[in-house]
Amino acid sequence: MDMLAFFNFTTTEIIIFCVVALVLFGGSLPMIAKNLGKSVVEFKKGVKDVKDDLDNVGNEDKKLENKPSREVTVERSEAHEHAAK
Repeated sequence: MDMLAFFNFTTTEIIIFCVVALVLFGGSLPMIAKNLGKSVVEFKKGVKDVKDDLDNVGNEDKKLENKPSREVTVERSEAHEHAAK
């Protein structure tokens, strides 16, 4: 059985569904739609923040690869300088 066939509504069915929704929910339907819209916007912001955080973590790791964990200085002793001459 095709699952998409379940959601294949005709125009008449959609109109009937809207009328039933208006009868059941009445005046609160616009408020429900408004809250649903706000929820979708907040969800998209959250997804964007997570993507940005993941991108920043990846960039920080690349920056750390090029930097040594500590500064190391090597001094040549005078004995090695005389031996090199």
